[in-house]
Formats: sequence, structure tokens, C-alpha cells
Amino acid sequence: MPQRDPFNHADYIFELKLDGFRSLAYVGEHETRLISRKNKVYSFTSLAAAIHIDLDWQAVLDGEIVILAPEGRPQFYELPRRRGSGEAVFFAFDLLWLDGEDPRERPLIERKQLLLSLVPARPSVLLYADHIDRDGVEFFRLTCEARSGRHRREVETRALWREWFKIRNPGYSQCEGRRELFEKKRGGVRA
Repeated sequence: MPQRDPFNHADYIFELKLDGFRSLAYVGEHETRLISRKNKVYSFTSLAAAIHIDLDWQAVLDGEIVILAPEGRPQFYELPRRRGSGEAVFFAFDLLWLDGEDPRERPLIERKQLLLSLVPARPSVLLYADHIDRDGVEFFRLTCEARSGRHRREVETRALWREWFKIRNPGYSQCEGRRELFEKKRGGVRA
């Protein structure tokens, strides 16, 4: 069920919605592949190779490919061009598989703790997508204030188990002219 307003809840964590390409990182023994929601291999070969070097585990990570501006803001329009003021990075927000084990039956917060222990210390192209617990209302307010201007951000909330949904900043302007990219298909829940 979509949630339209910010809320506080002890059973939820709150994360910033990054403006990038959603991807699974399949980190195998010999290579890493970045795969889209439509099961297409992304052409970010140098990013995939760097993740492979940085992660000493075979794993499947759920995350977002992002190009960051020098001040740290995602630059969505630079992704299709494969250029920008910085290299592409991979923000991992969930761990779906690790060395032959499937942790998805564990609560999301436990998977995130395990993921955090795997992500290398900076500098690295593999980054941990942090979160805050419980206080979604204040997080949303601060995010909207910090991201004012032409490129306002969204806040995405994700449940401790499997449910997830977005709470969109009413002043968010990035969907203008690309509404079809923001429309959610009915059915299905992201694990």
C-alpha cells in the first residue's frame, strides 16, 4: 500500500532515494556484472571491475549506479552519457546472496549490518547506502530542506522485512518530462 506522507515507525528504516540506475551487482569468482531490472547487463565495465577488486566475497548486492557531482549530489542525466564530473559509483542498500548463502529471510536491518561489514573503507566505488531508524518525519523534513532548488530529492522508505515504498517530496522536479520513468507498475514488492 503506497504511503504518501512522512511517518515515524519503529519497524521501518528510512533512506535517501538516489537518482541513478537501479542495479543488482553479481559479484562472481572471476567477474562482476551490473544487471538492470529488465535483466540487461549495464555497460559500466570499469565500475564492475572496480567492485570486483574491492569486494572479496561472491555476492549479489541490490543498489543504485550513481554519478556524483563534486558536492556529492547525484547527476542522473550524466549516467546515460557515461560521463560527468566524477566516476560512477555503486551505492549498495541490500545484500541478497553471500558466498552460497541466501540471507533474504533475515530482517533487512540484519542484512544491512552484514552488508556494511563487507563494503570496503573509502576510497572505493562501492559505497554503503546508510539509513536512519524510526524518525521518518524529521528525516523527510531535513532532506526536503537540504535539497531545495531545481533538483529536489525524494525520500524512500523501506520496511525491515520486504515491503518498500517512496514518499515523494511535493516539490520534486526531476520527474518533469520523464513521468514514465517514475510510474510504478502495479504488483510485486522489492525484496
